[in-house]
Amino acid sequence: MSTQENETTRGTVNAITPLIDLAPEGLAGVGSVFGRTRVRTLVSLRWMAVIGQVAAVLFVHFVLGYKLPLGGCLAVIAASAWVNVILTALHPAQRLASQKETALQSAFDVLQLTTLIGLTGGLDNPFLFMIVAPVTVAASRLRPAYALLLLGLGLSSLGLLSLVSAPLPWIEGESLSLPPTYRWGLFASVGIGLVFFAVSAWRTGRDEARLVRALEAAEEVLAKEQRLSALGALSAATAHELGTPLATIHLVAKELERATDKRSETYEDVSLIAEQAERCRNILGQISRRGEASDAAHAKLPVLALIKEISEPHMGLGINIHLTSEPLPDIEGEPPQPPEIRRRPELIHALGAFVENAVSFAEKDVQVAARWSDDELRIYIIDDGPGFSQAVLPKLGEPYLSQRGENQIGGGMGLGFFIARTLLERTGARMKPYNRRPPAKGAVVRVSWTLNTIRAAPGWSDE
Repeated sequence: MSTQENETTRGTVNAITPLIDLAPEGLAGVGSVFGRTRVRTLVSLRWMAVIGQVAAVLFVHFVLGYKLPLGGCLAVIAASAWVNVILTALHPAQRLASQKETALQSAFDVLQLTTLIGLTGGLDNPFLFMIVAPVTVAASRLRPAYALLLLGLGLSSLGLLSLVSAPLPWIEGESLSLPPTYRWGLFASVGIGLVFFAVSAWRTGRDEARLVRALEAAEEVLAKEQRLSALGALSAATAHELGTPLATIHLVAKELERATDKRSETYEDVSLIAEQAERCRNILGQISRRGEASDAAHAKLPVLALIKEISEPHMGLGINIHLTSEPLPDIEGEPPQPPEIRRRPELIHALGAFVENAVSFAEKDVQVAARWSDDELRIYIIDDGPGFSQAVLPKLGEPYLSQRGENQIGGGMGLGFFIARTLLERTGARMKPYNRRPPAKGAVVRVSWTLNTIRAAPGWSDE
């Protein structure tokens, strides 16, 4: 990616710095986003294959009357059964198989199936396409290196079957001879199927694992915000409860101070007690005023107070943050009153993350604007920075965005926008990032709600 594109790439992680510490261990590694499979799952799939293979072999041999090398076929199938018996005896059912174990077991399945097909016709066997199954299943759970090795094994096995195999069992006294072109067509179709399904399964498994890990990080962030909110409420309640006994102590200390002779040895001690009691009262008063008390008044948040709260932590950093709050311009008749919304930790955290991101990339100014109508609320976060990269803009909101700007931190995991978007969607929001129209420069993040989803009803409380 060019230097210019790097400079215009927006950060998707630095908006939410604490997420780096909250993300599950190992997210920085590419291979770590792939899930692990329980041994019981692999064993169960192999038992299904064993039952299907036994049924097919016996049906062809005894019902259709085609003479198979029955002993060899059943011996190959028995090998799979014994592998399952050994795995069941050695490992607990709930044990998770490592990537290497999954790859080895899948490699065995490929070789077992190749041998069975080789004994029953090779490329002429209509069940040839089943060799795709173990490769596809394993590729959905494996790292790229293991998936490529397994795909190579599948293609090699296919090539071996084209060279060495027993004749296809057929009606006694007759022989089936398929044209070479048809046989090579089968070879090509199965080879293409191996590549296509293995790559598709690997990509699907990777995306699923990344999404699960990112959602876990989002849930952790939300839990953290809720704990902080509860801690604020607890501190305010504690300050309120301690206020009365502390006021009594302060009053008694003052009375003792007045009653004690200033020349007495105990006067300084009494004065110190009164002074420290007064200091404790002031500290508790500050905690009570700024704590997030769980009363109905604090649970409701006017839109102007909302944009102030999400912007205040980022003021004084050299960037001018301008706050505006007004009705939408296309409203007819009497403008509606500013709505009051429910205080929700995920809403405060996510909007604050967008403001932080805007401040990080702005040159001079950031604007945080609230606009509303009778049934809608919009929050605009606008900066005068380089704007979103055109390469990144369509992908914003995806977890683990691979491209990153020079100013990113935390290894570029790309969780910032994803988590903020996820938290906002929990509140019923719709998020749209875009660039400002020239000649203006900069980026815009617009977040909008239907007011019914976040409006605070009269007397509403978050208790």
